[in-house]
Amino acid sequence: MSLRVRDDRDSQFVNPLAARQTRKSTVTMGAADQRIRILLVDDHPIMREGIATVLGTEPDMVLVAEASNGREAIEQFRAHRPDITFMDLQMPVMNGTEAILAIRKEFPDARIVVLTTYSGDIQASRAFRAGASGFLLKDMVRKELIETVRSVHHGKKKIPPEIAVELAEHHTDDALTDREIEVLQEVAAGNANKIVANRLCVSQETVKTHMKSILAKLGANDRTHAVTIALKRGIIDLFSNGF
Repeated sequence: MSLRVRDDRDSQFVNPLAARQTRKSTVTMGAADQRIRILLVDDHPIMREGIATVLGTEPDMVLVAEASNGREAIEQFRAHRPDITFMDLQMPVMNGTEAILAIRKEFPDARIVVLTTYSGDIQASRAFRAGASGFLLKDMVRKELIETVRSVHHGKKKIPPEIAVELAEHHTDDALTDREIEVLQEVAAGNANKIVANRLCVSQETVKTHMKSILAKLGANDRTHAVTIALKRGIIDLFSNGF
């Protein structure tokens, strides 16, 4: 009398239900492993909640971590190594551009999309020079978020048309010097020339000379106009003055 040794690989002994459950589990785990892992960095909880809701509708995407400033972003990136990071630019403690530079220095392949309410060409230029892969305006999140994730994940750059137009328009402009930006930042804080001079350890005449150059480069009519233009283009920001 011969005895047959059971072999689980033999289809005669396979439980059909168990086999289906095993295959289903394998597919589910495989799909989960392929999900695009996302880190969200923004200092506004409501914005993070809204973006998380949109991402939650996509089965191939998962929000792995959140941060509220640049320093937290660096820590969370190290901990989770996300596929895509959405990075706000204007945040307390450490701004987005500084965080992008730090992350890209440590992780050169990091794909980071700038997330901001501002469409200034200078902000965009700084972000791309720092290593950003894309630029998404917050008022376009609901329409463009998912497409941006997919595009950047596939190695493409994502630049909104309005940002591209501004970059082209100001491509040949004379850039403000670091000192001129410092002067304009002080003026934006409401400081008179005398106070600006004292804070920067220069003469009032030097401040006037810088302001004259600033007005010419920005095509501004006066100090207030220059500040308005600089804020719109992202040359200066309010966080730098502690607002």
